[in-house]
Amino acid sequence: MHHFDEIYDLAAARHGGRAALEEKLQKPKTQDELAAMPDDRWLSVITKCIFQAGFNWKVIEAKWDGFEVAFDRFDVGRCAFMDEEKFDALLVDSRIVRNGTKIATVRDNAAFLLELRQDGGAGKVLGTWPSSDYVGLLDMLKTRGARLGGTTAQYAMRFAGRDSFILSRDVTARMIAEGVVDKPPSSKKAMAQVQAAFNTWMEQSGRSLTEISRVLAMSL
Repeated sequence: MHHFDEIYDLAAARHGGRAALEEKLQKPKTQDELAAMPDDRWLSVITKCIFQAGFNWKVIEAKWDGFEVAFDRFDVGRCAFMDEEKFDALLVDSRIVRNGTKIATVRDNAAFLLELRQDGGAGKVLGTWPSSDYVGLLDMLKTRGARLGGTTAQYAMRFAGRDSFILSRDVTARMIAEGVVDKPPSSKKAMAQVQAAFNTWMEQSGRSLTEISRVLAMSL
């Protein structure tokens, strides 16, 4: 496995030099910023990523104002206690994508976020989870949330602004090239190997998961 500096140099060479590369690197929000993020915004970004999964992202983006209105601005209490009348109305609401299974995740994930209030709330739990155990956070989201497996939770955490990596095609290709895994990771063992590699690169560079993930993607 190459030292992070070597991978960074590869990415810089492909993207116009170090200064140009730095302009393309996004830094995550601080823990204080994430802690201050209200539950409705967490539910909004989680829901958007669920609806985008396997669908045209541009269509979801174009309809998103309608989603916000249809789901009561993602008020967690209202969504968690959505009754069947409300659910049935959403199934025929042209302001949103009328996918019953995904609509149901709004209710389920709202209930999940309510549960997190027992531990300080979504902002604290999701925002302060150690980056050195990011795969543990992903496993928790997959287990306790609804339809938050695969890369859906990874994108949700990135779009929420928390420190994260996304196992995109390019990041996975770099992981394979570095000998971290031999195929797209899906097992707990493989994900642990991915985490260990990111932890090493964090120690070497002093950078966030978010920055490292972007550099890996741009190194190919």
